[in-house]
Amino acid sequence: MDSFHVVTAPGLEPFVALELERLGLVPEKHTAGIAPGRVAFYGGQGDLWCANLGLATADRVLAILGEFRAAAFSELRKKAARLPWERVFAPGGSVAIRVACHKSRLYHTGAVAERVAGAIADRLGEPPRLHEPQDDEGAGAAQTIFVRFESDACTIAADSSGELLHRRGYRLAVAKAPLRETLAAVMLLASGWDRASPLLDPFCGSGTIAIEAARMAEGIAPGRGRRFAFMDWPGFDRGRWESMIAGKATPAPGGTPIIMASDRDAGAIRMATANAERAGVADRIRFERLSVSDISPPRGQGWVVTNPPWGVRTDNGKDLRDLYARLGDVLRERCRGWNVAILSGDKRLLDRTRLDLDTSLALVNGGLRVRLARGVVPEV
Repeated sequence: MDSFHVVTAPGLEPFVALELERLGLVPEKHTAGIAPGRVAFYGGQGDLWCANLGLATADRVLAILGEFRAAAFSELRKKAARLPWERVFAPGGSVAIRVACHKSRLYHTGAVAERVAGAIADRLGEPPRLHEPQDDEGAGAAQTIFVRFESDACTIAADSSGELLHRRGYRLAVAKAPLRETLAAVMLLASGWDRASPLLDPFCGSGTIAIEAARMAEGIAPGRGRRFAFMDWPGFDRGRWESMIAGKATPAPGGTPIIMASDRDAGAIRMATANAERAGVADRIRFERLSVSDISPPRGQGWVVTNPPWGVRTDNGKDLRDLYARLGDVLRERCRGWNVAILSGDKRLLDRTRLDLDTSLALVNGGLRVRLARGVVPEV
């Protein structure tokens, strides 16, 4: 069994673990000490593919090549040369090495990268072509290797994902303060949405929440239609991969529920519609240009999952307190008994809704600390 680390934003580890279990993979129960924002699991090659294809809340999946202690550069090179580098690239292949050192005697990141590159040459008999590491958003043509030192304990891993997993491929048009696909998926999971009841986002922006919801309901795997770094690894079996993709469609029972997405900005609705078309779910979402005061939810119960403006990236001098107060009024009037999940970076604005909301779930969105407030709209 091989070891894998799923990397996600700090605070999202429980949702990654939940997704792994739903995919039939078993998250390691004692992963808190690895590093913030990581969840470990064990499996084979197919499990690695499955995680990349099916995880909606993760940033990337790392294949652990080896873990050992090293207090000298000679020791690092010797031990790193024993690792199975041939699994992730052929002799002479391109590599980008990203190094992080914390409380380690080997603290010079450039020297660490140099020794690891030498170890690869020792193992494969030919030096790799070195590339500068890309930032977190980039993929590049080179295989990225992550080297992490923590108090002389070294972990070396190969990135199996390439571009970050939130890059589903459909969100080319973005409105102001766009929401990442991974965070939209977390909001849906944390809200408890059952994939069968109506769902409403009255501040849809680029449409990410509604699109992620429609793809979930349709059983479309988050990674469907994109490339992954492991596709360039020696031994990749394209036929087996295509069979896996074909077997992953699991639509929600009863078909796609009513999914409504609205925004007062006409440009946002155009962008959201274009994104939904690229995602293949435009006919599953009802997009409308409406202010929050004009929404018309269907009868019965459902979910409101939304990310209203909260004044950091969308600050244009307007006072948002009245907007949140109006949102609370509209929900009490037209969404009685509905579940609600509201993402905001300002608890004072959430208080203006006058809804009984649990604000204990703290998340990070674009480097900013936010809270996902959850509750149920009163019946009366």
